[in-house]
Amino acid sequence: MRALKRAVLAFILAATVTSARAADFETGEMIDANNWEKAKDLLPPEILKHYEKGEYANKFVDWPAEQNSDAPDFNAGTEANAGQFTISPDGTIIDKATGKQPSYIIGLPFQTINDKDPAAAYKILWNYFYRWWYYSGNIYAESQINWMSPTGLERRADIHASFAYYDGVPQDELPDANPDNFLYRNLALVVGPADLNGTAALTWRYRDAARRDSVWSYVPALRRVRAVSPANRSDGFLGSDESPDDGPFFDGKVQDFKWTLVGQSDQLRISEETNLRGQATAVWVERKGWNAMWPDVPFLGYMDKNWKGIAWAPTGAASLSKRRFWIIEGVPHDKYYLYGKLQLYIDTVNYTGAWVRKFGWKNELLAIHQVLGWNPMTMTRPNGKVDYVQGSNQAFQCIENLKLNRATVAGIKSTPSAPFYARIKFNPAVFDLDALARSGK
Repeated sequence: MRALKRAVLAFILAATVTSARAADFETGEMIDANNWEKAKDLLPPEILKHYEKGEYANKFVDWPAEQNSDAPDFNAGTEANAGQFTISPDGTIIDKATGKQPSYIIGLPFQTINDKDPAAAYKILWNYFYRWWYYSGNIYAESQINWMSPTGLERRADIHASFAYYDGVPQDELPDANPDNFLYRNLALVVGPADLNGTAALTWRYRDAARRDSVWSYVPALRRVRAVSPANRSDGFLGSDESPDDGPFFDGKVQDFKWTLVGQSDQLRISEETNLRGQATAVWVERKGWNAMWPDVPFLGYMDKNWKGIAWAPTGAASLSKRRFWIIEGVPHDKYYLYGKLQLYIDTVNYTGAWVRKFGWKNELLAIHQVLGWNPMTMTRPNGKVDYVQGSNQAFQCIENLKLNRATVAGIKSTPSAPFYARIKFNPAVFDLDALARSGK
């Protein structure tokens, strides 16, 4: 008990110190090798070292808690959900009145979180997912995966990725029917390099807690579709350090883990200056959706010939901002899962993720997932309909393998002009099993 009290006291003191230190930064101030000590306790230690060594350097941009843009229907849903739901023993959201899983939720399922609630970590994670699903929405993106050494790019693959959601998105984006009780379906098609061209992966995630993901892959050399164990979602995609469960921040199935709340802390996070200044742009393409318009600038260190830091450093409009975070930890039920514990940092206001620290089954730190954050922005279609979309003209989803001193960076568009469509209503046939082989061919 005394040890527990000391741990709690240390955490409170750390939170107090980090608040004071964060206040020392001013918008426009560079955080780099010259002043890295000011960020002590505000960044994961393995990230702080990059600033200490001059491997990362980013501008501080203020992101006050009140700078949070939410769609009217999202806010209305959050208000209507207040007090309606709870968490079942297996981690599923259920209606308090009926004890059943609701067929559809919009907005945050849990308007307020009590940190003394035993189910608090599950509620925080569900809030993260429902916010992500709404503002990301159904998407089609042509993006790249980069295998990185500290000094440069070693390999690159180009992926066409489609995601269709059956919950959380605006009503007009929902499929017309959902007889299989899907939560989402995802198709990823590799179009380059030549030795990987035609490789494809299809995932069906179900809303039923007891039903594991259905996952298939198509490998051109075998010319056949093969079922894959859902436990493999923790393994690196195409041999990279980016796994399917990494997704945009975390994309594992909530019920596949035991989640606990560690506490709260003020932290710095990677943000996007263009977005925070309200300057991100997108173009409406009829029958496609909102296409994010990216500038033709270096987004990673290796892309800039004048860069002296580590190759995978976030550059371009990547900045640092102070936010307050929930820290939750998840232990997988499946002992064959690659990691023994995941530690997630999730914003206490907007429920976006910043850092995922990955530990082995002996509690050794193995990797860290670093994610760029953004505020939703309003975009108006030619017919006058207003959409709330990501509002981001950059991405940084970096999984750094700390043991092997390498990283994988995903999420960046294949080219500045490559499509990144949001607010799509897909034909469900795109995600049928028969379509997997056709896509691969």
